[in-house]
Amino acid sequence: MAKIPDMNTPLFKKGRAVRTAVVGADYVNKALSTMNEFNAPMQKLVTEWCWGDVWGRPGISRQTRSMLNLAMLCALNRPHELRTHVRGALRNGVTPKEIQEVLLQVAVYCGVPAGIEGFRIATEVVNEFQAAAKPAGKARGAAPGKPAAAKSKAKAKD
Repeated sequence: MAKIPDMNTPLFKKGRAVRTAVVGADYVNKALSTMNEFNAPMQKLVTEWCWGDVWGRPGISRQTRSMLNLAMLCALNRPHELRTHVRGALRNGVTPKEIQEVLLQVAVYCGVPAGIEGFRIATEVVNEFQAAAKPAGKARGAAPGKPAAAKSKAKAKD
């Protein structure tokens, strides 16, 4: 088996910083802590090429990159990566409303099932993200962009 490649390059360091800013230190640390001789070349490629080279380019904002990724991951039916990138999009400042618009676009151009699955995953992640951002004791479980009280009233009408 090949040895673990050098992860101490400037591009790897740049990629790790961008990757951490977008998806969070816990995610990156977990991915890198499970690295071994077999999967190390993939971690190096992802960190340097995807995060260091492409995500590190100045041509478009991280918010735009996040929204593009959401659409592409829905189209490719990659739910694990979609979950990670919805969280990353929120960390980048993409709003739940913008995510909603991306997913509606996905439904039209990639098919309603892709849009439905995207909404299913994004709803869970947005709710988790919003709940984590709220001070203890606040209502939880509201639909994205909808206060918990409004959700309760809507259920009462059903």
